[in-house]
Amino acid sequence: MGMFQVKVRVSNPIERSRYFEENFWVDTGSFYSWIPEDRLKEIGIVPQRAWEYILADGRRDKTLIGEALFTIPQLQDSATCRVVFAPAGTLHLLGATALENFAVEVDPKNQQLKPRDAIIMAGLHL
Repeated sequence: MGMFQVKVRVSNPIERSRYFEENFWVDTGSFYSWIPEDRLKEIGIVPQRAWEYILADGRRDKTLIGEALFTIPQLQDSATCRVVFAPAGTLHLLGATALENFAVEVDPKNQQLKPRDAIIMAGLHL
């Protein structure tokens, strides 16, 4: 898949006036979105728990995760998303769970996010 970036505003969900904007790499191979921890701390995002993950080379590591409010201007939408407190200097990555939260699919050919129909199972009686 071709790689591309989208502009994302990351806000503190409690104090929305605390935010930053950055170009994020769209990364469907990453479960959560990755943001350098110094950027998250700047806007007052605090870790909620530790999380163990597996790197592409098979090694295991542990990091902290929290929640942030993402706004993607291209979509004119906002959603609360889990974020990894990544080491300083790490790329900003928009992960698969954020893409699911926004109900979008990735169009690598046109390098954009496209809204898709969300399937919700409600009222199912067995």
